Amino acid sequence: MKKFILIIFVFFLILITGCVRTLQPEPGQNDVPGFIPPTLLPATPTPLPTINTTALAVPSGNSSCTDLLSFLKDVTVPDGTIVQPGASIDKQWEIQNTGTCNWGEGYTIQLIGGAELGAEKVQSLYPARSNSIITIRIEFKAPGETGNYRTAWQAYNPGGTPFGDPFYMEIIVAE
Repeated sequence: MKKFILIIFVFFLILITGCVRTLQPEPGQNDVPGFIPPTLLPATPTPLPTINTTALAVPSGNSSCTDLLSFLKDVTVPDGTIVQPGASIDKQWEIQNTGTCNWGEGYTIQLIGGAELGAEKVQSLYPARSNSIITIRIEFKAPGETGNYRTAWQAYNPGGTPFGDPFYMEIIVAE
């Protein structure tokens, strides 16, 4: 009886494998394309970055350190603020002493362009140790005439050499 079952089982397997269809790939399915050369595009020049020479480090009178200032943000009076004619303006900028010199006596900020807006053209720069963040504050007065005004400032070391990022304020005087 065991032999009979084994023969039927083998016969059944042969019958099933004979009924199974083997899949043949369709024509063109396995074709490997030949070498396709790349499409050459003309080269487009990449513009070179502009270097801001005013933000470069400047050696101070003391040859063992370097003066550098980085503008961080406007604290008060964002650029484009509308103010009334004759209004008092308390402008503050956050900056960082990114040089290796500590700022002390003789360091100043000076008006380098634009309207004076009632402020002194030369002001003492707040003493700051290297890598510290400080707030510079200048009191301005808006002009009596309407219009757009900009005032630009720069740090100077005791030797009178400008250094670091310039910083500015832009206002619109309107009724």
